[in-house]
Amino acid sequence: MSTPALATFDLTKDFSIGFWRKRPYRALDRLTLEITAGEVFGLLGPNGAGKTTTLKLLMQLIFPTSGRAELLGRPLGELSVKRRIGYLPENPYFYDYLTAEELLTYFAGLFGYTGREGRTRASRLLDQVGIGAERRLQLRKFSKGMLQRVGIAQAIINDPELVIFDEPMSGLDPLGRRDVRALVLQLRDRGCTVLFSSHVLGDAEALCSRVAILARGRLIADGSLSDMLAFKARGWELVVAGIDERSVPVAGSRVRRIVQIGYGRYAFELPLEPPPEQLMAELTAAGAHLVSLNPIRESLEDFFIEHVTAPDVTSIRREVAGESRP
Repeated sequence: MSTPALATFDLTKDFSIGFWRKRPYRALDRLTLEITAGEVFGLLGPNGAGKTTTLKLLMQLIFPTSGRAELLGRPLGELSVKRRIGYLPENPYFYDYLTAEELLTYFAGLFGYTGREGRTRASRLLDQVGIGAERRLQLRKFSKGMLQRVGIAQAIINDPELVIFDEPMSGLDPLGRRDVRALVLQLRDRGCTVLFSSHVLGDAEALCSRVAILARGRLIADGSLSDMLAFKARGWELVVAGIDERSVPVAGSRVRRIVQIGYGRYAFELPLEPPPEQLMAELTAAGAHLVSLNPIRESLEDFFIEHVTAPDVTSIRREVAGESRP
């Protein structure tokens, strides 16, 4: 049996809060997870769920109250393991008087890549994350999205076996999000294990083989999103354009709802059954052309708005897994 790339065992973190009378606050409660080598794994949940706490524990920026974790089969803290991992914090801060080129060359030097090799590596990664001529500007002149790109580049400067990204899409425009998604898949294809946190279900759907969902510091589900019944598709949204208003009734009773988006452009909400292909063919015959067809499912944001305030986290776990309530 292969060694997992990352494993946690009842990992727990309490913080002391309050001014005069300190009291413990449990930010992470007995988290047990296992991530296999070479997979992209998403750590999902709303703000305050314990995602960043988990990643900081793994990087030993903070230390657990109880429990333990292993990276690449070794206990946390081993120097030989640290050379084989990369990390992007949620809010990276760099020496802002350096240029992006200088910063990455500096980080390359920390891993033993000096001289021409370090500069070549830095230049290649800046190209990969979409930083062009601005690489010669001081980082203090960079936008949040540009700093995020530089942060992603520094996290993989050493060709790591395991990369941990905390909200890697934060501050990125749509093109930046597309580029980061492509980069994560490239890392996966070369055998790198990627763990990233997010509160956006779409990022996980596009990238992850498995996910873990946290709520109030506790694990409520882990596995593939397609296996979690709470996120199963419950219908289809079909958007068409170029259709005459008189042809809309052809949809008939097969449609739950019709919304006119603009002139000749309509969105049809359909049930899962029957499949939408027949209606699409009829609308196409009436002169429409397909704009998009997407499954309708509960978003992670909707799920947590509805459920995260529930008094019992175990009830959320049952619903995500599809178990019946007692």
